[in-house]
Amino acid sequence: MSRGTPATAKEAGTTGSASVRERILDTAADLFYQEGVRAVGVDLVVERSGVAKTSLYRHFTTKDELVAAVLERDDTNYWIAWDKTATRHRNAPRDELKAHLQWIARDIAAPKYRGCPFLNVATEFPAPDHPARAVALRHKAELRRRLGTLARQIGVARPDNLANQIALLIDGAYVCGQLAKEAAQPLLPAALALISVADNPG
Repeated sequence: MSRGTPATAKEAGTTGSASVRERILDTAADLFYQEGVRAVGVDLVVERSGVAKTSLYRHFTTKDELVAAVLERDDTNYWIAWDKTATRHRNAPRDELKAHLQWIARDIAAPKYRGCPFLNVATEFPAPDHPARAVALRHKAELRRRLGTLARQIGVARPDNLANQIALLIDGAYVCGQLAKEAAQPLLPAALALISVADNPG
């Protein structure tokens, strides 16, 4: 819908406040991911989402708050996918880790892949006090924590060291995947090689 349509015309009926918020988040997430956060203004989000600017600012008082909310939702969805995989491989930590690496590699190979949203935002906003950067840092810390849990369950001698190494592999694949889709192919074999070394320390 064109910019400037009254909120009552665009948002009345069964949509409700929650669905308006989701529409804003959906639109902002797509635009931020495809174009970059700094390249996308609030006016474009308003235009593409079909909501009034007053409605956007009712839900998100600043653009920074909107960016952080988009990342918070990405974070939630990421761990939902992780937990579903973990459930399928309960009590089999090696198989679980392999499965996580496989779905991460599939995501990287997807046609519309434009990088890891958390790394993208952290790159665009280097200030340590930016709310979206804080979300990105928490996400990566949680990834290392979960990898550390799996490494301990596998039983390697230095689980945190292995977790940090695999996290580095994952982030490297996320970055290189923007240059070539096949960049994620070595992710699983490289991680398995690290696990093998961790299983048999020199």
